[in-house]
Amino acid sequence: MTTLTKQQQDPAAGHRSPKPAKPVRKSLIHRLGDLKVALFFIFPAMIGFVLFYLVPTIRGVYLSFTEYSILGEPTWIGMKNYTAMLGDELFWNAMAVTVQYVGLNIGFQTVIALGLALLMHRVAKSTFIRGALLLPFLVANVIVALLWFWMLDYQMGIVNEIINWMGLPRIAFFGSEQWAIPTIAAVNVWRHMGYTALLIFAGLQSIPNHVYEVASLDGSSATRTFWSITMPLLRPVMVLVLVVTVIGSFQVFDTVAVTTAGGPINASRVIQMYIYQKAFGESDFGYASALSVILFLILALVAFVQMKFLKGNESDLD
Repeated sequence: MTTLTKQQQDPAAGHRSPKPAKPVRKSLIHRLGDLKVALFFIFPAMIGFVLFYLVPTIRGVYLSFTEYSILGEPTWIGMKNYTAMLGDELFWNAMAVTVQYVGLNIGFQTVIALGLALLMHRVAKSTFIRGALLLPFLVANVIVALLWFWMLDYQMGIVNEIINWMGLPRIAFFGSEQWAIPTIAAVNVWRHMGYTALLIFAGLQSIPNHVYEVASLDGSSATRTFWSITMPLLRPVMVLVLVVTVIGSFQVFDTVAVTTAGGPINASRVIQMYIYQKAFGESDFGYASALSVILFLILALVAFVQMKFLKGNESDLD
């Protein structure tokens, strides 16, 4: 009697596929490995962030609820520092001066930077010219402030010498209530416009050329193309520029400290200058901390409103 093989006894047995081996979770292992590498590189920066930003911020929030001078221990007083701001005329004056500065700085800087970016995109192709626009931003704020302080000096400044040579009266740029904030804004516009222009220029580079080609074939004029194509596609970049410049403008300090120190008669005392004077001039660190917390909340609110209503996280290229 012939012995039948297992395959002959069960024809389907030869067609059975082998049992698959249990899959090794390589993707999870790889992800864990990438996480360890990322944490290794992030850890040094995190140490600096925690020590120099997070811890001082938490301590500053705590001190805002205390009465504290550097010579004594903090005394808990609750909301008194915040309620004191309501009747503090210098605080409201500092906020009004800061808003005036922010309006001038943002308005002129954005318009000039946009014009420079368009020129770099369509006319000036030279890398040297683009680098030259960035040079003022690379110079320290204090040096820029001193340079313009000397150039705009009422008696010996070259600008007033030219004005006098033209037969016009000299202008006290930093010594006049009328001219102090506009002059400080002009100095910072000159310093930052090149950097802002490069940010906008990078946004212009991301717009595909075929979009402009189609508009040209449709007979669109340069003005219509700018308002209907360039500006809508630049919206994410412009929102970023506005957020960065608004936050930086609210934090202006060094230019004011070097040139006017808040004068004349509080005409240029911005909120950062007022915080500095309260903390290091009057040793009222509790009240200065409360002012800093209010400034932080204002900046967070402004940034949120800009991102929310200007739709900075959306792009028409999608």
